Amino acid sequence: MADVSQLNSDPERLLFAYWVPNVSGGLVVSKIPQKTSWDLKSNLRYAQTAEKSGFEYALTQIRFTASYGASNQHESVSFSQALLQGTEKLKVIAAILPGPWNPAVAAKQLASIDHYSEGRIAVNIVSGWFKGEFTAIGEWWLDHAERYRRSNEFMRCLRGIWTAPEDEGFTFAGDFYRFRNYKLSPKPVQQPHPPIFQGGNSDDARVNGAEVADWYFMNGNDLEGFRSQIQDVKARAAKVGREEHVKFAVNGFVIVRDTEEEAIRVLQEIQGKADAEAVAAFAKEVKNAGASTNNKTGMWATSTFNDLVQYNDGFKTKLVGTKEQVAERIVLLKSLGVNLVLTAFLHYEEEIEQFGREVLPLVRKLEAEGRGKDSEYEIGQTGDVYRKRTA
Repeated sequence: MADVSQLNSDPERLLFAYWVPNVSGGLVVSKIPQKTSWDLKSNLRYAQTAEKSGFEYALTQIRFTASYGASNQHESVSFSQALLQGTEKLKVIAAILPGPWNPAVAAKQLASIDHYSEGRIAVNIVSGWFKGEFTAIGEWWLDHAERYRRSNEFMRCLRGIWTAPEDEGFTFAGDFYRFRNYKLSPKPVQQPHPPIFQGGNSDDARVNGAEVADWYFMNGNDLEGFRSQIQDVKARAAKVGREEHVKFAVNGFVIVRDTEEEAIRVLQEIQGKADAEAVAAFAKEVKNAGASTNNKTGMWATSTFNDLVQYNDGFKTKLVGTKEQVAERIVLLKSLGVNLVLTAFLHYEEEIEQFGREVLPLVRKLEAEGRGKDSEYEIGQTGDVYRKRTA
């Protein structure tokens, strides 16, 4: 395995993260056997392996109730803290859901964890898509635009609480949250504050990504989908003077095998053994959420049954093939403006280490050769695999 300090020495490098399987069922809604566990002991092993393999971030999931193959769920913030205590360099992104969380509680929790971990916590603000989850715990189910507007205020409050002058405190009068001279102490270790992630595809999500988030998460997509989304968010950010402040992350499910045919067969087996009932229920829920947006372009609005076997359209990112093919596709994503690739695997016990050993060094080699900067060149090299499907 390559030396991580050398592997990740270029300040312009693409970053890599992985989905933490802190819910049962792995990262696919399928009955295929998986070497992936959701318990803490296993996840500590995955985190330590990822850290040694060159991954720089991990993202925990937030679920309050059983849903769509995930019958058990560990809470995201406490799980993130546990992973941070068992690692030395890995940064962990804790998912938080406005509604169940108040920004004052979240700001205090995360600031404390930032001290415990010496500046390695981040946060992903999830606006919510599962109505049953909200109603089960007595939370109001707002319509799509209002959920994202609440998240916008939530992120403004987090940043404001963390950065307010000590002598003045934080004051805010919004429709969802109000503060008057609130003083948080201690402030986070990271300056100006822990990174704030959020994602989506709708206009509401893009506004939040442009105006208040540091990172914008994208589901898998085709070539034009990636390009238009990145360009749109950048244009919106430029209008508020934040074009240089917003970075982009994309979700991708990784299947690396000795041949492309073998990798595709694994993908076909995952989809062929899909939990059809769970996928159909998930599809109904998320398509209702996507259809409720003004322009009908919410997350999953155009996803097929096979796409939805992976929660965040990770198959669309096409990280399925040989190590060379996957590395080439990753530098194409970088050339489009992607700053971080969020990975998931079928067999966490083996494939985190495999990715760090086989794929990541190839990506770094391509970057050292100047690849990943010219989008037209990269599209010419490997872009056909991302072309919009016509059937």
